[in-house]
Amino acid sequence: MALVIEDIVARCRVALGEHTPVLAVRDILGELVADGAHLEETLGPVDRGGITTLHNGPDLTILQVAWTPGMSLNPHEHRMWAVIGMYGGQEDNTFFRRAPVGLDAAGGRELRAGDVLVLGDDAIHSVANSRREFAVALHVYGGDFFSAERSEWDFETYTERPRDLDNTRRLFEEANARWLAQP
Repeated sequence: MALVIEDIVARCRVALGEHTPVLAVRDILGELVADGAHLEETLGPVDRGGITTLHNGPDLTILQVAWTPGMSLNPHEHRMWAVIGMYGGQEDNTFFRRAPVGLDAAGGRELRAGDVLVLGDDAIHSVANSRREFAVALHVYGGDFFSAERSEWDFETYTERPRDLDNTRRLFEEANARWLAQP
């Protein structure tokens, strides 16, 4: 049976009605990323980094996120639960806790194809792709990813500021330009 984006959205919408939606979504993504080739066939090949919206609503956002090789994204929060299912490459997460001034590092996790990560609504993390291939994942959020007020932190000073999605898009474009300019 061919997988289509509408199937992914429908399954995640049903999961919202479960007792613990984030765990139901985790199980769905676990099944989907177990067959990364099938998921790539459904969503299409990736040849540049970026965020592609598959579904966006007040209670659920589903994104395909492709991290360009060599790209790093500054610490940020979502203020809603999130589930990340990797189906290509590797994403390196560093976790943080709020400190009296800025942030304190609080561990990390490498996600490889087939891995699933659950983030609570208070998680703060940065993401990097240190590999020479695109890191590609499905990201499912328990809310409207684009309208929620969130924070991000400067990489060097850990100074908190409002999340700037336009700046995030610029970071993807700059990373894509660097990647394409390499010999």
